[in-house]
Amino acid sequence: MNYLSEMLKLPVLDVNGNKLGVVNDLGIATGEVFPHVTSLAFQGPGKTPFMISWRKYVDHVDESGVHLKACDTDVRFSFLQPDELLLARDILNKQIVDTQGLKVVRVNDLKLSSSGENQLRLLGAEVGMRGLLRAVHPALEHVAARIARAVGKPLEEHIIAWSYMDLLERSTQTIKLSVSHKTLDELHPADIADIIEQLDPRLRGQVFAQLDTAQAAEAISEFDDDELVAEVLEGMSDRDASSMLALMDPDDAADLIEELDYEKAEKLLRLMGVKEERAIRNLLGYEEHTAGRIMTSEFVALPATETAACAIDAIRELDDDFESIYYVYTLDPAGALTGVLSLRTLIVADRDARLSDLAYRDVVWVAPDVDQEDVADEMAKYDLVAVPVCDENRHVLGIVTVDDALDVIAEEHEEDLQIAGVGASESGSGEAPHMLTWFARRQYWVLVWAIASGVIAAVLDAAGGASAYVIYPMCAMPVVLLAADRVVSFVRNYFLEYDEPEDGGKPYLGFFLQTAGLGVVLAALIYLCGQLVLGAAYPDEVIAMASDPSFAPAVGSAGQVPAEVLQVQAVSISFACAAAVVFCCCLAAVGYLKLLFWRDERDLNTSGTALGVSAVLASCVAYSVAVTLLMLLAVCW
Repeated sequence: MNYLSEMLKLPVLDVNGNKLGVVNDLGIATGEVFPHVTSLAFQGPGKTPFMISWRKYVDHVDESGVHLKACDTDVRFSFLQPDELLLARDILNKQIVDTQGLKVVRVNDLKLSSSGENQLRLLGAEVGMRGLLRAVHPALEHVAARIARAVGKPLEEHIIAWSYMDLLERSTQTIKLSVSHKTLDELHPADIADIIEQLDPRLRGQVFAQLDTAQAAEAISEFDDDELVAEVLEGMSDRDASSMLALMDPDDAADLIEELDYEKAEKLLRLMGVKEERAIRNLLGYEEHTAGRIMTSEFVALPATETAACAIDAIRELDDDFESIYYVYTLDPAGALTGVLSLRTLIVADRDARLSDLAYRDVVWVAPDVDQEDVADEMAKYDLVAVPVCDENRHVLGIVTVDDALDVIAEEHEEDLQIAGVGASESGSGEAPHMLTWFARRQYWVLVWAIASGVIAAVLDAAGGASAYVIYPMCAMPVVLLAADRVVSFVRNYFLEYDEPEDGGKPYLGFFLQTAGLGVVLAALIYLCGQLVLGAAYPDEVIAMASDPSFAPAVGSAGQVPAEVLQVQAVSISFACAAAVVFCCCLAAVGYLKLLFWRDERDLNTSGTALGVSAVLASCVAYSVAVTLLMLLAVCW
């Protein structure tokens, strides 16, 4: 018996072979690296629950059942101890945190190990497909494993050792899972944030309850999802939420406060200390996505007349939770910024050296209304880990640190990728995207082409039995769909690379002329390709007959028109419509550009994939309607 699922429902037999009931759970003591099974829970007659000591009464376990070493009259029942938990009740089918893999998983089964005839130890949780199949039925697992082995893809076990497990659903906060492993509250705040974002909403509050206020503050500042932040804050009491925000860096707290409704935000601010409230309100006074909004008010600035020893003493007196110190800034008597020096400069300098003599005077600084992306660019350009934010009189208002700059770069990069139509999995995970995902993102036009061709064939057939000629518009349609997709890609790239001039003007006219010229060239090429196809496939007299306006009336009915003439007309119509739609798509490019600028000015993200799909669908509809109508006129009437 290697798994809990195999143990459950086994009969419990006394020393004489009398059946006392069936196993429904096992109890373990949690204070070991690989805990012993300490209790046996089973259901007796009438589904009455019983629990007995495993060490005292169990003799051995085999496929026939759990065999006791006492008769039924000598068995004495016991109770679950405070440091024990039940495997089926407390762990099986529950979510756990894999503190080594840093992810949330669900327990499908539990693996056990025999150590002697009457001793079992818990090794870990099975979180893979094998455990799920075994829970349904062991035979199903064996069949699936054989099939997987036959196709060269063995169905592996996925065991998380007990020493790397942390439960999320616990009936009591006093239960400790292991004395030897890294639990949830010992993980890095960024790892805790990643784990919480994977959880069901009902469990997030339970996880936060396991963290103290400082840990919760660090974890919540690492969240990427603004809605999740608001949800977590709404679920906390006002006092706890306020205390947590007060412990955070002011810029991070300001970002979180902004996600709340006005009444909730005001209540939390009023519950804070005066110093923390003032710092956060000052930051909220600046516009979004500016240096003033992302700066922190925690920095070290001293008069230039002070000594290196005074600066080091000032740093030592800072609180433990003070923002990381990268530089010390020097001020003149009026409080204006005059210089900057690094911590290394302070450490190696003589204690009596004046800061004015040590400081670098050509200081790079930014105004509070500068765009946050420009701030990040300045820091990257000058290799700075912090840049001061000053008013017009060079009074230091705060500093933007490298971690905030990296967040800005990551945010802007993600927005650019979204506009470009690249998913996060393609750009940041380092893993190859799934084949179907790749096809859906890049080759969706094939599905559009197939559906539209079927619709055109059905309409032509219903209107007069001309569906035999659908092959010609089908051949020309991919040109339309791919051209529409490429035009949107051109617009996206132009938008991403565009540097707005100081006057703020937009290049709509120049862009329109550029894309219109491109449309003329593409339309001409498509039309000429159609003519080349006709010239290579059909005699000149047939082409001339199809091009003669007086030909159709003279014939009198569609049934008398030679098939080759109808084919020439179908080819001409298909390529002419394709050329016209591609030209119109190029003219519409300026509209796509206007849309991107309009949404960008309102801080709205635009999916490049969605924009491309919309353009392809619009071009497909325009082409399908035009070619169907003209084919009906030419072939049926």
